[in-house]
Amino acid sequence: MRQIITLLALASAGVTATAADGIKLNQLGFLPGADKVAVVPAAAAQGAAAAFSIVRAGSDTVVQSGTLGPAVNVPESGDTVRLARFASLQTPGRYQLRVAGLPDSPPFEISASAYQAVNAAALKAYYFNRAGIALDAAHAGIYARAAGHPDTQVLIHVSAASPSRPAGSSISSPKGWYDAGDYNKYIVNSGISTYTLLAAYEDFPAYFQAQRLNLPESGNGVPDILNEARWNLDWMLTMQDPADGGVYHKLTNLRFDGMVMPAQATQPRYVVQKTTAAALDFAAVMATASRVYAPYDAALSTRMRAAAQQAWRWAQAHPRDYYRQPADVATGEYADNDVSDEQAWAAAELYITTGDAAYYQALHAPDLAATVPSWSDVRGLAWLSLARHRKALGAAADQALIARRVDGLAQQLAAAWQQSPYGITLQKQDYVWGSNAVVLNQAMVLLHAYRLNGKRAYLDAAQSGLDYVLGRNAVELSFVTGYGARSALHPHHRPSVADGIAAPVPGWLVGGPQPGQQDKQDCPQPYPSALPARSYLDHACSYASNEIAINWNAPLVYVSAGLQALTPAAQ
Repeated sequence: MRQIITLLALASAGVTATAADGIKLNQLGFLPGADKVAVVPAAAAQGAAAAFSIVRAGSDTVVQSGTLGPAVNVPESGDTVRLARFASLQTPGRYQLRVAGLPDSPPFEISASAYQAVNAAALKAYYFNRAGIALDAAHAGIYARAAGHPDTQVLIHVSAASPSRPAGSSISSPKGWYDAGDYNKYIVNSGISTYTLLAAYEDFPAYFQAQRLNLPESGNGVPDILNEARWNLDWMLTMQDPADGGVYHKLTNLRFDGMVMPAQATQPRYVVQKTTAAALDFAAVMATASRVYAPYDAALSTRMRAAAQQAWRWAQAHPRDYYRQPADVATGEYADNDVSDEQAWAAAELYITTGDAAYYQALHAPDLAATVPSWSDVRGLAWLSLARHRKALGAAADQALIARRVDGLAQQLAAAWQQSPYGITLQKQDYVWGSNAVVLNQAMVLLHAYRLNGKRAYLDAAQSGLDYVLGRNAVELSFVTGYGARSALHPHHRPSVADGIAAPVPGWLVGGPQPGQQDKQDCPQPYPSALPARSYLDHACSYASNEIAINWNAPLVYVSAGLQALTPAAQ
C-alpha cells in the first residue's frame, strides 16, 4: 500500500485546490433526527456576523437562524473557528448555511435516506476492486474493465516453502480484493476489512437485507454485503496451507505495478511467508464468518469454523513467526512484532462462535485494553464482538468488564469530541497515515457504545466522524470520491488513474491529512501546508494522503449504515 511510484502517466493527473476559508460542513447532509453542526471561520464572523441563518438552497428564504459559538483557536489547522449548531432543523429539504461576509455553504440535504447512497457506494467500491473477474457494463457501468490477476498459478516464494509445497511450485489462489491503490492482496489487512463488513451485517441485518447493489450475485437470496465479503473470504481460504493450517502473509508481485489497468499488470505472483499475525487474523475472520454465513450455507460455515481452529492451533505452535520482508520483495509489509492483540481477537471470535471457555481464558480479558481498531492493533475488535454477543455468552465471560471496556473507550472519545474546536473526535495525534479511517473507527466504537447504553452523546460524536470525512474538515473537501459538492478527484488508485475516465471510481475513502508527507519528493506538486489537519494533496502521486484502501472503506460502510439505522426519527 505504501509504495513509491514513478510519475510516468501522472502528468495529466491534476491537483484540486483546497479552500480553507469557507463554511465547512457535511456536504451530503443529515438525517432529520441527527445532530447538525458546521464550522465557520471566526475572522469573517465578528460582531453582528456572529449570527448564522439556514436558507433554502439557491434562495433567500430563511428557515432558521442562530448564533455562532465562541471563537476557538485550532493549532492543528492554524485557524480560529466558531460552531453553528442547528439540530432542531428537521424538515426534509435542500438547504445552505449563510454567514454574512462568507460565501454560502455547499448545499446539503435533510432526508430520511441521507446516507443510503454513500453507504451503497462505499460497499460497491469493493466490487470495483475485485481481482480475477471482468467487470461488465451491466454491473460496473462506465467503469467496466477486463479481468486481471486470475491468480490460478501463484508461485511459492522461498520464504513460504514447505515439504509439500516447495519453492517454485504453484497453488491456485483466485478472487479477493486488491488491497489499496496497488494490485496485491494481504491477509492482515483483509482481516480487519472483511471483519468490519461482517460486523456491520451482524449489527444492522435488516438494513443490509433490504439493500441492492447490482452485483453479479445479487438476487441469490444472500444479502449483497455478504455476497461481496464472500469474494474475499473465498480467496482467504486459499491462503491457508491445508497440510499444517498456517496462513501465508500476502499474495504479491515482487515489485509494485505501474499505473496500469489490472489486465495490463502481468508480473509473476507469489505467496510469501506464513506468519503468526496472518494465522490469527485469519482465525478471527473465519470464526466470525462461520456464524454469519451459517443461515445461508451450512457447509461453508462448517468449513470456515474448522479453518479458523486449524489456524489457531498453528499460531499457538508458532507464536513469534513475525513477518520479515524478503530481500527480493518490495511491496507492502504489514509487519507487526506484537501479536498479543491478534491473539486476543482470534480468541474472542472463536469463543463467541464455539462457546468453548478455553478461548475466553486465552484472551486474558482482565489485562486487555480497549483501543480504537486499526490493522496493527485489533484489541478493540475483541471487545466490540464480545459486547455485540454479550447476551449469548457463557458463564466464563465477564459481562460487567465487557461493558466497562467499551463504554470507557467511548467516554474518552466523547470527551475529546466535546473539547474539539471542530466538534470532532479526531485529535492532533490522530493525523496519521489513513487519518480518515481513524476518525471513522472512532465513530464505529461510539456506535457500539450507543447500542450498549443509548447515551445520546455517543451517537452525536459518531455523527461528527461522518461529517468530518464528508466535508467538515480544514480543507473543506469530501474525502469520498464522487460524493459531495467538492470531493477528492485524483486518488492514488491504479484503475482510477489508468482507465481514461475523468471521474475516479466512486465510493472510495482517501487516506486524508497527515504531516508525514512521505511522498513529497515523488510528487510534481507541493503539499499546500505542513499543518497536520491541512497536510493533504489531491493528486494521484500522493500515496501518503490520497491513496484508497479496503481497511479505510470498511468503517465508512459501518458508520454510514449505523447512523442510518440508529438515529432516532425527527421529534
